[in-house]
Amino acid sequence: MKRSLEKEMMDLPGNPRELLEKDLRNLRIINRYLGAYHGLLGHLRRFVREGGIRSFSLLDMATGSSDIPVAVARWARGEGIGVSIIGLELDQVAIEAARRQTQSFPEISIVRANVFRPPFSPSSFDFIHASQLLHHFSEDEIVALLRAWSRIARRGILVSDLIRHPLAYCGIAVLTRLFTANEMTRTDAPLSVKRAFTVGEWRELFARAAIARVDVAPLFPFRVFASFHLEGSHEAV
Repeated sequence: MKRSLEKEMMDLPGNPRELLEKDLRNLRIINRYLGAYHGLLGHLRRFVREGGIRSFSLLDMATGSSDIPVAVARWARGEGIGVSIIGLELDQVAIEAARRQTQSFPEISIVRANVFRPPFSPSSFDFIHASQLLHHFSEDEIVALLRAWSRIARRGILVSDLIRHPLAYCGIAVLTRLFTANEMTRTDAPLSVKRAFTVGEWRELFARAAIARVDVAPLFPFRVFASFHLEGSHEAV
């Protein structure tokens, strides 16, 4: 299966509000049941355990309706860890959904901005996180984003994304046909798989960014998680 360059519906302007709101709801369901939180929470657990850290900050790029920040905040509350999370999002409908979803989480703030131009000074956050975001862009854009983000994060960039594979494509196509009538979810979910990279391609792409040591691991089902270790690397960026 070759990588598709076709734009997803979510990336096109002028989508009806109801269509996008229902797609965001479906994405929350997909994230919950298909392991979108696993890599990030696993990394944060190790970070806290190995470093004895009691607080950290995180910037969630293209946060959508901010279900991942909510998952992090819930986990941190349970562990007695202080967190400060900003969900960055450009789409106004998604921002409104995110603010509704995070009403009971004062540790989460929503900021409207473009992921290419985040309005933050160097070393503003411990971590930057991007979930199912990078596959939306060209290889050159991905490299540029990672290099720009490396100046804003102090400790690491954490990337969770999809793996391109025929089984993943067929599986999500069937699943979305069964559980939703939303045209955007039915179109974008399988197309996201086609726009993604294989594990080997992700490794090559992350190495090309050349910002820091990076650990890359596949996760079930058909996901990849990468952690860039930035501490001590800023001088070389």
